[in-house]
Amino acid sequence: MTKIPELGPDVLYTACDPSSLGFTTTEEVAEFDPALIHPRAVNAMFLGLQMDKPGYNVFVLGDSGSGRHAIVRRLLEQVAQAGPPPKDWCYVYDFSAPTRARLLQLPCGRGIQLRNDMQDFAGEIGPAIASAFESNRYQERVEALQADEKRREEAALVQLGEASRGESIALMRTPQGLIFAPLKDSEETLTEDEFAKLPEERQRILRAKVNEYYEKLQRLTYEFPRWRRNTRKAIKKVSSEALRLTVGHLIAEIKPAYADLPAVLEYFDTILQDVIETGESLHESHKSDDDTEILSISGGISVQRFMVNLLVENPTSGARPIVQECNPTLGNLVGRVDHRVHMGTMLCDFMLIKAGALHRANGGFLLLDALDVLSRPQAWEGLKRALRAGEIRTESLADVIGLNSVEQLQPEPVPLDIKVILVGERQTYYLLADLDPDFGSLFKINADLESEINRTAKSSADFAKLIAALARADHLRPLSAPAVARMIEHASRLAGDAQKLSTLTLPLCNILQESDYMAAEVGASRIERTHVEAALMEHRRRNQRVEEAYREQILRGQLLIDTSGEHIGQVNGLALIALGEGTFSHPVRITATARMGEGEIVDIEREVELGGPIHSKGVLILSSFLAARFGWAMPLSLRATLVFEQSYSEVEGDSASLAELAGLLSALSGIPIRQAIAVSGSVNQFGVVQPVGGINEKVQGFFEVCAARGLSGDQGVLLPAANVCHLMLPENVVAAVREGRFHLWAVKAIDEAMELLTGVTAGEPDASGEIPQGTVNYQVAIRLAELAELWQNIAGASPGSRPRRRNSRQHSPEQAPERHFIRPWMRR
Repeated sequence: MTKIPELGPDVLYTACDPSSLGFTTTEEVAEFDPALIHPRAVNAMFLGLQMDKPGYNVFVLGDSGSGRHAIVRRLLEQVAQAGPPPKDWCYVYDFSAPTRARLLQLPCGRGIQLRNDMQDFAGEIGPAIASAFESNRYQERVEALQADEKRREEAALVQLGEASRGESIALMRTPQGLIFAPLKDSEETLTEDEFAKLPEERQRILRAKVNEYYEKLQRLTYEFPRWRRNTRKAIKKVSSEALRLTVGHLIAEIKPAYADLPAVLEYFDTILQDVIETGESLHESHKSDDDTEILSISGGISVQRFMVNLLVENPTSGARPIVQECNPTLGNLVGRVDHRVHMGTMLCDFMLIKAGALHRANGGFLLLDALDVLSRPQAWEGLKRALRAGEIRTESLADVIGLNSVEQLQPEPVPLDIKVILVGERQTYYLLADLDPDFGSLFKINADLESEINRTAKSSADFAKLIAALARADHLRPLSAPAVARMIEHASRLAGDAQKLSTLTLPLCNILQESDYMAAEVGASRIERTHVEAALMEHRRRNQRVEEAYREQILRGQLLIDTSGEHIGQVNGLALIALGEGTFSHPVRITATARMGEGEIVDIEREVELGGPIHSKGVLILSSFLAARFGWAMPLSLRATLVFEQSYSEVEGDSASLAELAGLLSALSGIPIRQAIAVSGSVNQFGVVQPVGGINEKVQGFFEVCAARGLSGDQGVLLPAANVCHLMLPENVVAAVREGRFHLWAVKAIDEAMELLTGVTAGEPDASGEIPQGTVNYQVAIRLAELAELWQNIAGASPGSRPRRRNSRQHSPEQAPERHFIRPWMRR
């Protein structure tokens, strides 16, 4: 039998030498550069952020808890200092179209100046207009025009009256208005009786004269409105001249500060023209008793329309903005137009336009979480529309889905110059790349952060800078070199690989903060290794409730697990359970039985739908292994059954396939398996043992059970040889191995595992392809041959006859079945 060497304590834990880090405390450590840990991703991000071409937005791929956002913000702060300064954006009233809002672009830092100037202007224009209209000169000119118009009307009426009197017709004013009546003499008019006594010819002549003058009066009254309109035009002209003088003076004071901005100067001219045209209405509005001035999209008169809605204000330093939107709804991205209620009516105006994240980040960088954007209704489509069009259109969700039936304010689109950085999981990135045809053209750069890095002397020193940076960011005590070395060792344990370091910063930050608390409890000025150890121990202890419950059930005999003795077809597997921050393992009994059948292996877990697809795949591989090794010259006439005993939840993964195969071979050969050994590993169709995950937790889980029952010196774990480099075991396990009270073996093939588990030689074929008697493989082949013979007997027997059964373990060499059952295994 091949001797399987045990693993020595030196390979069970790879320590970090504090002296190799090159410092005493983290106070001496230089600033951390993310490129030390993530060179590929950092280079990709710099390329995307500095490319001045459409579509070079960035998607940052990384695991949750890897510090993705902090790394991106650090890089953005470096890049934001260079490049063209951003613009300030303002919305103002569009005097030509009240349902729209006009956009003004200003250099950074000058938007607030315009807003303040126009706010002052809006406050001064009312008194200025009142002063212009209430001045003596204006009043005199208006009164003179009104008096002239009145005199003209009176003169025309007097002239008409004099003309009628010359023909014995009087023009008289009555409560009913102007009338004409025939005169009796120079003063009195004829009464009806007197008129009736006149000759008929005289009556006819007087009636004709009266009608004639009525017609002249009517033509004259038709002229009065025209004369009054002309008077009003003249008054308006006088008002315009007064307003131009008064308001023009106010605007002239503002204009010089914006001489380099033609669009703003043009806006000032439109204000002046509007004031001249609507000054009287503004004056009446200013004199009204309504203190609440509302400017609706219908164009109601209010000085509010001369104010400026400063949509985006940037600092005068010219640094490009960095905006992180944590709630990227459609409105929070592209902006919105709010409404307010006035006298029961919903009103909106340009002052109620609110900036979105795209507005605030325009000219700079917008940082978004990909999953947050995708989970908000229409947010992803709105973001894509803005990036494709190169402009921001403020729209509501109701507008997008077509639920709005009322007229809405339509702000002028804002030109968009931005870099969008999406942060998300790798699965999210690949799903978008596969399912969204626009994604590749809008996000051309993928920056893939490292989940793990190789553990070398240099990378450990670089990782120490990361530890120091995390401590500084949280304002923690400095760490000693041994404490940093322990954190590096913990990073290897998080990676599940002694030759790797996990880049997940969240669990490291948690341990650092708890270590700082432990140091504070004892009044230490810095964090030492003992404080880190205490924090790690406390972290494990508070996550051990479920693990201890499993162990208690094993120790009480509720979960049947043997750690001593031998048993045919029974082996200890190792189940891995991840619950929140705690990941642990516990032994689970795997049993196998074999009997005559049609060559099938039944996975009970799969039959009852408790087995996942990967576990089912592992069992099918076992079937293929048996057929490839023992079924070349005879049919496999067995029906084997595999099950995880006392398992009441889904079983997934193939890390128990080595244990299942060992149990199956034990059941076929009749050779018992040592119950003091737990098994973890997967196998392929050729019986080669493959590495599995969570090997540290699995070894530790079985050790804890054995230690609780008492270490006998025979117990241990059999693991894949490829997993040796992953071992980062706790000190109590390493100490037990060093003292010979616990053992670890690494195997490369199923035959090595069977020899260790059974103490019987696996049995390799010789040059002629024959396997020595008494070996595991020999016993399996004999049992399979016997089952095949029985099956053939049953198939050929008459009804009622019974096949003869023989015990393969009682065969003498002369009685054994022919060797051809096993020769083809090695002749391939």
